[in-house]
Amino acid sequence: MPKLILASASPRRKDLLTQIGLEFEAYPADIDETSIGYTDAGKYAEEMSRRKALMVAEKFYDIPGEEHLILGADTTVEIDGNILGKPQDYADAVRMLETIQGKWHRVITGMTLVNAGTREVITDSEVTRVKIRPMTPEMIRAYLKTGESLDKAGAYGAQGFGSLIVERVEGCFFNVIGLPLHKLSLLLERQGIGMLSWFKGQV
Repeated sequence: MPKLILASASPRRKDLLTQIGLEFEAYPADIDETSIGYTDAGKYAEEMSRRKALMVAEKFYDIPGEEHLILGADTTVEIDGNILGKPQDYADAVRMLETIQGKWHRVITGMTLVNAGTREVITDSEVTRVKIRPMTPEMIRAYLKTGESLDKAGAYGAQGFGSLIVERVEGCFFNVIGLPLHKLSLLLERQGIGMLSWFKGQV
């Protein structure tokens, strides 16, 4: 069975893979997230995931006797046609939360699997609608003091303290955290890895 390589340093993605019993190794992908000119959030997230996966996959090409699947993922937030990535600083986080508070927005995660042996590349994405509760300036400042915002698209997380400001979710909740697990299982199946075969312990 191929070894799974996560092209990410995200602790949330690591936790989700561990949660479902997947064995994997993690290798961060150092990608300039401002270098892609897409204005479509779905295409942006998919292209980012593809670049991350391909960058890390180069480490695993042509290793004799071993098979590797490299997983790249990228999550972005879109509202009114505007892409909200990770905030650059505190002021940017305030701007993002002011923009999405009291409104629906879309969370999009692009995922790419690269088979290091065959060089096959599969890319897909998942979309979830999220509504953030109305927030006063004082509430926004209080949330930002938790420190959860600066490393997350849209300046919030759906877990931890962020669970207090997420009013409704329509679609895959795990997608909002950073990795749509059901969609991931479908991508793995397309690589010949069925659900039962990638639980720890070989069910």
